Amino acid sequence: MNKLLMIIALLGIFSCQAQEKSKSVKNKAMVNKTEEEWQKQLTPQQYDVLRNKGTERAFTGEYWNHFEKGHYVCAACGNVLFDSKTKFKSDCGWPSFDQAIKGSVIYQTDKTFGMTRTEVMCAKCHGHLGHVFDDGPLETTGKRFCTNSVSIKFVKDEVKQ
Repeated sequence: MNKLLMIIALLGIFSCQAQEKSKSVKNKAMVNKTEEEWQKQLTPQQYDVLRNKGTERAFTGEYWNHFEKGHYVCAACGNVLFDSKTKFKSDCGWPSFDQAIKGSVIYQTDKTFGMTRTEVMCAKCHGHLGHVFDDGPLETTGKRFCTNSVSIKFVKDEVKQ
């Protein structure tokens, strides 16, 4: 009985230590800035979308019809979000991807405008990127990450010689 209690106590201690270590690793990677700092860093349109959960007008963003090879990073913090291989033509007017790079985004239920959607945010700075829908290409993931151009930046793949 005493051995069992000791094992349970040790498991509890190690579990708490592992959770604390996990939290500290995540916190080190997080970008924490004041709203004033974000306003100084971002353009007014980027600030509206990334920090206030705004949406740019369809067919007006820089990347809605852009298909170069490379990857897309968060415009606020540089976190790598999408590979150009996952981008597809969707005719919705915003850049669309069928998947995000694993661990690069987080999801939150969005019940604004009388509907329920899934908001997509950068995992590093919690900037609003757009929404994910289940109407993407069936031959891949079936997902459509509908993303605001101002919330991302394109980084062209370097040509290897």
